Amino acid sequence: MSLIMSIMLFFSNINPAEALPSLIQKGKASFYSKKFNGRRTAYGERVSAAALEGAHRNLPLNTLVEVTNLDNQRSVIVRINDRGPFAKGRVIDLTMAAAHALGMVSKGIANVSLRVVGKGYAVAMTPSPFTTPVEFQPLLEPVM
Repeated sequence: MSLIMSIMLFFSNINPAEALPSLIQKGKASFYSKKFNGRRTAYGERVSAAALEGAHRNLPLNTLVEVTNLDNQRSVIVRINDRGPFAKGRVIDLTMAAAHALGMVSKGIANVSLRVVGKGYAVAMTPSPFTTPVEFQPLLEPVM
């Protein structure tokens, strides 16, 4: 009985995995089709084409990720608020605003790199989805 209690106490002290700062992942990105606009995400929010948000399979929800288009070096910071993509070979699904900011709408899919920059709402709630506040400009340098 004491062995079982010891194991339960051990595992109850383990925190869920947190996103590592500056974790880098490379792969293909796609964006939500119009039919998903207004539907609920895994975080319980409604998908908005005008928000800078995205879906990732493993990163904790509400993680801020810098997404850099490797073809044109354009970057945007998005907040992870959904799970996916479920298409083979893709690492992130983006909203239409984030796809526009990366310049990938005409192609549909882009080669990107992902870098975790933090946790929270601060950057994702910018007034315009196509501009970045001046105080966050240093974060948007291309990832090499």
